[in-house]
Amino acid sequence: MNQTAVDNIFTREFCDELLPPQTSDRFFEALYGDVSEGAYDIGLECVSIKPDRVVLAFNLTQRPGKCLVCSVTYGLPNVFARHPLINIKGMIQKIQEAGMPVKEWRLGQTSENSNTLHVIPLYIDLA
Repeated sequence: MNQTAVDNIFTREFCDELLPPQTSDRFFEALYGDVSEGAYDIGLECVSIKPDRVVLAFNLTQRPGKCLVCSVTYGLPNVFARHPLINIKGMIQKIQEAGMPVKEWRLGQTSENSNTLHVIPLYIDLA
């Protein structure tokens, strides 16, 4: 698959299809029983594309009036890896259906880009 074809797969629209914007509210409803308890919104974006690896990022963006730094975001890679609402296995299946030959995937550690943005990388190795 050529680089242009790969670039055309990982659009903003495709990332929103993999992780719909309403997932944040559903996640906090399941986790806390109350959407208003959520301290951040979860978004997915493509940060790099190479012939052998695609890197996506779960962006945790602080909600108004909430404290992202006070949230327990460092344990989230383990939670995201198996949580049915985040559904990384389903994301990988959709990526494969879009024509990407996925060999394996893994989540990296949470990094604090700022007090209002934490990022969890999703590394997708291509076959």
